[in-house]
Amino acid sequence: MIKAILSLFKVSGIYFLIFFIFYNKISAKNFIVIQSTTSTRDSGFYEYLIPIIKKKLGFEIRVIAVGTGQAIKNAKNCDGDLLLVHHKPSEIKFIEQGFGLYRKEVMYNDFVIIGPNEDPIDLKSELYISDAFKKIFLNEYNFISRGDYSGTHMKEIDLWTHSGLSPNPKKDSWYFDVGQGMGSALNIAVNKDAYIISDRASWINFSNKQNHKIILENKPKLLNFYGLIPVSPKRCPDTKFKESKKFIDWILSLEGKKFINDFKVKGKQLFFSTPLN
Repeated sequence: MIKAILSLFKVSGIYFLIFFIFYNKISAKNFIVIQSTTSTRDSGFYEYLIPIIKKKLGFEIRVIAVGTGQAIKNAKNCDGDLLLVHHKPSEIKFIEQGFGLYRKEVMYNDFVIIGPNEDPIDLKSELYISDAFKKIFLNEYNFISRGDYSGTHMKEIDLWTHSGLSPNPKKDSWYFDVGQGMGSALNIAVNKDAYIISDRASWINFSNKQNHKIILENKPKLLNFYGLIPVSPKRCPDTKFKESKKFIDWILSLEGKKFINDFKVKGKQLFFSTPLN
């Protein structure tokens, strides 16, 4: 009797093992990985997006949210199926190097300059961003740089370059290169009574504003465009291109665009879909 039970368990166990392996192979194919900038995560956008993708497309999205520079490195290592980042020069280079198939501009918002409520060096009076950055530099007023090669950090570098300046954290004691994500960098800015550049979505969703507010906004050089790039199957043979294309086609459809435009935090729209492309 015992031998019969053990024999049945053995056979059942084999069937269970086969089922388990087969199920996991199916499950492993039922998602795509997006290498993403942190700003879309910190805004709450993915919490809004993930349930609808499962419902509409029948698969999940899993997000690895890091700075744009790190997301691109991860995608080059075949650790993702899609890139969703916000530094166009880096995105174009990624494609030219053969790692990405094409770039679709999916949405935009803008960057803002955050500072103390009293705006101690009167940045708000400056018409041009370059003049505002020169004023920070000349007054040696505390400024927080993310220092993580994210899209926001690279935008900041572009703005300093356009101003003809290049602060050095090793020499300029007022310039803090913190190597942190947006939320942590904003907390440091608040604690040090400093200025900082942030994407608007992250600032709206940031809960520790204390005595800080938007000082400069709505400037042409502060526009912030998000690009969506499928990873090339030639470089990464295991990438899930078909599922990625389904996601891209949906998010760029009229339904997807409405979905982006309807996303709000505290009653404010955080992203704006781009025209059909």
